[in-house]
Amino acid sequence: MFKTRITAMLGIEYPIIQGGMMWLSTAEFAAAISNAGGFGIITAMSCGSKGRLKEEIRKCKELTDKPFGVNVSMLPDVTSDEKIEEYFDAIIEEGVTAVETAGRNPEPYLPRLKEAGIKVIHKVPAVRYAQIAESIGIDAVTLVGFECAGHPGMDDITTLILVQKATRVLTIPVIAGGGICDAKGFMAALALGAEGVLMGTRFMLTHECWVHQRIEEWLLNATELDTIVIKRSIQNAARVIKNQAAVRALEMERRGATLEELLTVISGQLGLKAFREGDVDAGVISCGQVVGLIDSLKSIKEVIQEIVDGAQEIYQRLGKIVVC
Repeated sequence: MFKTRITAMLGIEYPIIQGGMMWLSTAEFAAAISNAGGFGIITAMSCGSKGRLKEEIRKCKELTDKPFGVNVSMLPDVTSDEKIEEYFDAIIEEGVTAVETAGRNPEPYLPRLKEAGIKVIHKVPAVRYAQIAESIGIDAVTLVGFECAGHPGMDDITTLILVQKATRVLTIPVIAGGGICDAKGFMAALALGAEGVLMGTRFMLTHECWVHQRIEEWLLNATELDTIVIKRSIQNAARVIKNQAAVRALEMERRGATLEELLTVISGQLGLKAFREGDVDAGVISCGQVVGLIDSLKSIKEVIQEIVDGAQEIYQRLGKIVVC
């Protein structure tokens, strides 16, 4: 029922893709997504080196015989060209199904990835970037709207608009990201023309995610009003939970702080400390507005199955509507 060009391209059962989340998207996590019928993704930057990434890929292969991918973030302020090259070397040498790229134009790396038979999905926050991605030979694009965790871009356009616009002007498959956590969001994305969905925040609140219990409890009690957007001043807007670190970062930006000054608050290592120690205010934590719709921890398998079952019920209900 839910076969799309994305399920065919990736060889997966359901067009549900796990977002590449810094520190959280480990081999174990990605394998659990893939084993449940979705598409799991390991985050390369969390590994920090070519050797560590190869280890994670091999570990994931031991845990699942299903397809999975690797996220390579190419944000210029956090990842050097040399490091990016190393990550792609590891990916090609170990052979994964697909790569999710974001942050910069991946064109320089496409010939090697294509030659290795690796599909490339580029994640963008605007239709104009998606059109560029299509023009250089990207296999599929993920459009992330203003609601999303992480980097929603600078235009403040919602997923509802982005996906519709993208599917009007693109011929390659479109994946919808931002504001999706359940069957209703999944079906809405398909109705808009998407051929798959990307979810991060929903998967963060699962039993398989290793975040500290105090972080889980905070997120389960959060509402759609408990996230804010920071880092606009450095042209790298990010949606995060509204904690002390985020509020401080916003105040620093208003005073004209430099990137070096901001890193004392927004450093990824501080976010890792928060995840490990359960100190909600230790660092910035990416989180989408959809957190306001999530009120319980479930297993990854339960999350995906509930989406699939719920989507079928929605499909049947809509089929009974009579147009007069």
